[in-house]
Amino acid sequence: MENNITTMQNGEKIKQFSRAIARIKAELRKDVVGKEDVVDGVLIAIIAGGNVLLEGVPGVGKTRLVRSLGKTLSLPFSRIQFTPDLMPADVTGANIIEKDENGKLNTVFKRGPIFASLVLADEINRATPKTQSAMLEVMQEHKITVGNTTYKLREPFFVLATENPIEQDGTYPLPEAQMDRFVFKLIMEYPTDEELFDIVKMTQVTMDESAEAVIDGSTIMEMRALAASVPVLDEIVQYAIRLVSGTHPELEKASDTAKKYIKNGASPRAAQALITCAKVRALINGNYNVSYEDIEALARPVLRHRLKINYNAVNDRLTVDDVIGMLMKEIKR
Repeated sequence: MENNITTMQNGEKIKQFSRAIARIKAELRKDVVGKEDVVDGVLIAIIAGGNVLLEGVPGVGKTRLVRSLGKTLSLPFSRIQFTPDLMPADVTGANIIEKDENGKLNTVFKRGPIFASLVLADEINRATPKTQSAMLEVMQEHKITVGNTTYKLREPFFVLATENPIEQDGTYPLPEAQMDRFVFKLIMEYPTDEELFDIVKMTQVTMDESAEAVIDGSTIMEMRALAASVPVLDEIVQYAIRLVSGTHPELEKASDTAKKYIKNGASPRAAQALITCAKVRALINGNYNVSYEDIEALARPVLRHRLKINYNAVNDRLTVDDVIGMLMKEIKR
């Protein structure tokens, strides 16, 4: 009897979860044309508690998507425009000297824009490596250390960063340690002619986002807790581990694809991300268990920024996504 009650409760929670996701997507469609796979990826990462890197040429709607998402989730939102002259203190904040009403000098910490729940790091790869490194602690541990004081950020907290392709002028490659702190790297493709038509028509009416709030931070934390409870079979976990380990050409059991085409493999965080995000994807699809399909659907966004292909792949005109696809065909379930 108790098991039946638990099953019914879980079933209702899954329905509520799916309805919340559907409402969020409906609001986002007011401002964002197409990009369904990118929207799904961003929502999965946010509920899983991870950061997202959005890559695309200027003008494809990266910033608009994040701003609209901030409205939909009703979270404290801030935007940091990354430029070559941006300093770490411009991101985190700094201790400053102020006079009180008695004329006494006091040291006061002035908070930077990173103290929000949803942080848009716009064109993050246009800042210098020194400034990019200021994001490492906050992206991983959700806290900021300035001087001798550590400040904990409120949950939920996420960084949604946009970047232009590295081939473009004025960009700096992100350090591997920072790339590894993004749970997903999502690609914003150039719109089709039909999508571009809808975008032009939409922006003739207004350039402002019209999405309305659907959920808040406490609801996100409840959804995250439900996702964390989703069971995963050991066989699924082992498959995710084989995928990640299979990206390492130096290992004894490395895949043939890795030996031929991969220079550096993915970190253990990739395996953690695959399982954590697969739980959220399962719930979005109305399931209370993780499948092999959930892992395979998320393999490219989880792995594409965590591994480096070598000259053999370049000579054979293979992309990172091509190599990941070959890896999944080679590594059996």
